Amino acid sequence: MEFMKCLKAVKEMAAIPKHNPDLLIAQYKAFTFQMPLMYVILMINTWGVAATHMHVAPRWMTIDIPVVMTVISAVRAIGWLRCSKQEATRDVALKALSRTQRLSGILALAFTLWALALFPYGDAYEKAHVAFYMAITVIGVIFCMMHLRPAAFTVAFIVNGSFVIFFSLSENLVFVAIAINTALVSAAMLAILLVHYRDFTGMVNARVENFRLANIDSLTGLANRRAFFSYLDKAYAKAKSDGTRLAVGIIDLDGFKPINDIYGHATGDKLLQTIGTRLGNVCPANYYVARLGGDEFSIVASNFGDTGELVATGELICSAIRTAASLGDITLQIGGSIGFSVYPDMASDTVQLFANADYALYHGKRAGRGKVTLFSIDHDAKIRSDAKIEQALQHANLEDELTVVFQPIVDVSSRTTIGFEALARWFSPTLSSISPTQFIPVAERTGMILAITLTLLKKALAHALLWPDHIRLSFNLSAHDLSSPENVLDIITEIRRSGFNPARLDLEITETAFIRDFSQVRSATETLRSLGCGISLDDFGTGFSSLTHLHALPLTKIKVDRSFVTDLNKNPASYKIVKSLLALSRDMGLDCIVEGVETRDELAILQTLGDLTVQGYLYSKPISADEVVGFLEQPATVA
Repeated sequence: MEFMKCLKAVKEMAAIPKHNPDLLIAQYKAFTFQMPLMYVILMINTWGVAATHMHVAPRWMTIDIPVVMTVISAVRAIGWLRCSKQEATRDVALKALSRTQRLSGILALAFTLWALALFPYGDAYEKAHVAFYMAITVIGVIFCMMHLRPAAFTVAFIVNGSFVIFFSLSENLVFVAIAINTALVSAAMLAILLVHYRDFTGMVNARVENFRLANIDSLTGLANRRAFFSYLDKAYAKAKSDGTRLAVGIIDLDGFKPINDIYGHATGDKLLQTIGTRLGNVCPANYYVARLGGDEFSIVASNFGDTGELVATGELICSAIRTAASLGDITLQIGGSIGFSVYPDMASDTVQLFANADYALYHGKRAGRGKVTLFSIDHDAKIRSDAKIEQALQHANLEDELTVVFQPIVDVSSRTTIGFEALARWFSPTLSSISPTQFIPVAERTGMILAITLTLLKKALAHALLWPDHIRLSFNLSAHDLSSPENVLDIITEIRRSGFNPARLDLEITETAFIRDFSQVRSATETLRSLGCGISLDDFGTGFSSLTHLHALPLTKIKVDRSFVTDLNKNPASYKIVKSLLALSRDMGLDCIVEGVETRDELAILQTLGDLTVQGYLYSKPISADEVVGFLEQPATVA
């Protein structure tokens, strides 16, 4: 048993670590510097011995053989120098190290036989030089080969074994002593080599593990953001070199934040783990999957077919995400949206590739969640348009260029106007009239929205101050306006400075606001409510978490989104939804405004549901501030 253990240990010591590719590559990289140095040592020491024996030994021993050995050494040294410029892979490293191990024995035997063949020539000084040559050269070779244990041991056993045996049999006490000293020094060096090799192996393994931990998402086991961008750079370089296509996809989970808020982060983490596993299973082998952070994942697709195949795979991913997840006692279901961008079709580098995928995701989520969106020429045109708008906003005189118009809010039963919603208008000297649907998203993205909000609020309050006391003002707030206590304080300051009664002011927020940071939005709305302002939830019924958070916010009104009203008379499902939403608002003691009423047929259907407050083109388009007083003097009639 002990013998078998020893035999196994010897075999392991003599073997190249084929099953540890990282160690192989590390050994290979170390050798690209150390092996040329070793061959230089061999050539210098060899010619040193040859020079001292030229006058006593034959030419073929002092000239011809050293020339051959020099050529071999030079070729090998140049070969290793070239290797230092090549990409180190597991197969390349294994081939080079295996070749080095085979040659180490052959070259060690050749140099040893040549040195011993020179020993009989010359006097005691020449003989001592041969002994010194063999002893000092083998030490240098062992040090240069220390990262490849089998080769170092092979050289040591061949050279030192021959050296010790040869000089021990010389019957010269000095040479015997040299042989013994060399054997002891070599043994000590080999012991140090074993320790060094163990430490080197441990260092490589630790470095690999640290690299793995630094590039792996600890929650899902997928690659993390750092690994993703590193892989993307390499994949892009290869695609550019090979002339192939490359795609980046960004995945965002729809409705994940409410799950975190309701069930806690532990449940949210389990859901992310489940989604990560599904992504790993559903994506083909040529798709590199990573988690960027939070509820955002990413993909790099290489060697795929056409964009149709890419979109089809994206739809499979969305389907996998939509599948209900059983997490212990609860079953949860969310959605996922994906934005794709393809090189070289719609991107010229990795920065543009990722940015375009992110834009495709953003645009897709605005158009409808749970879908695959491929970045297109239209998106590129929109980006260019947004860039122009951003430039114009940065140089805009907001006080002069921004105005507000007002759309009436009508009590249908009494045919009276009870308030107006303030709507933004911007006329740019360079771009002419820009719709709020165009410039508001740009302002939110660039951080300019609060300045715009405060300017519009100031103007709206100034106009509303001239209205009758019973007429209310509705004003829209962006999600970014509520993102910090400082922003809320600026809004409150503007309201107080205006002199307008806060009890006549309804501030409208969308679901997007509290999806971003529910606790902050709740705190902000509670502060505004304590001031006396009404809080309206705009576009109600279109999102993932309106019902979930409805009871937790200090709401006074809900506004039914116009998407449920359009063709209400032709769509029974929309009728049932509006009926349910109106019943819900009444049960909760909230006022309800139906938006987007544009036809008499829509109004007739809505009137069957009871008393209504509506807003839409059927009664009036948005009007200027100067027209408000005149409008109030007339009963509200349909157009």
